[in-house]
Amino acid sequence: MGGVSRNGKIYDVTRPLAPGCVVYPGDIVPRLVQQDQGMYRVTDIRISSHSGTHIDAPSHYLEEGTTVDELPFSALMGWCRVVDLSGVEGTINPDNLGGVMDGPRKVLLRTSFSHDLEFREDYPSLGQEAAAVLAARGIDCIGTDGPSIETFDCSGQVHRTLLASGVVIIELLDLRGVPEGDYWMIALPLRLRGLDGSPCRVLLFEGWDEVPAWTLFKTQ
Repeated sequence: MGGVSRNGKIYDVTRPLAPGCVVYPGDIVPRLVQQDQGMYRVTDIRISSHSGTHIDAPSHYLEEGTTVDELPFSALMGWCRVVDLSGVEGTINPDNLGGVMDGPRKVLLRTSFSHDLEFREDYPSLGQEAAAVLAARGIDCIGTDGPSIETFDCSGQVHRTLLASGVVIIELLDLRGVPEGDYWMIALPLRLRGLDGSPCRVLLFEGWDEVPAWTLFKTQ
């Protein structure tokens, strides 16, 4: 789950991507076929752009939306706040977001689903009113440990509200054992040109007292 660095602890909040992992109904079940070529091995991989812990780009729901390879690094790296909502079942409302309003512009929601290894339709999800509040607050990244940011029988409106406001969405995180608080986050998708999303690796760094020097360099 984590490791120790010079400045503190590193939490890997990425769910393992493997056969048997949680899959949203109708999505591709990951298939990994390893081939032994004698001197080396290669593996055929069949996954969805939304398999495992993954990022939703605006083009996932918006016809003219930004694709995953065009997402700004500023939304994928920086200070984030983990908010403990494990006691909330059903819809997450604005009243549940008190710990979000005065914090960083990146928010990760830890819900009761973090401990689940199988899909269930009643996972906690963000309501439309809460999505509008977060968009108005200027949040640039919202993550959840649930299979989707919105309810199973959704219209897609929560996604559209967030994505149209430039909010990057991360789904299916593993936030078990991560205390509520602020962390330096890195969440990088594969550079899949023109696609609507991508599996990603998400790390949380605990113990940083200031912005790491390497983040000040320009990336082209």
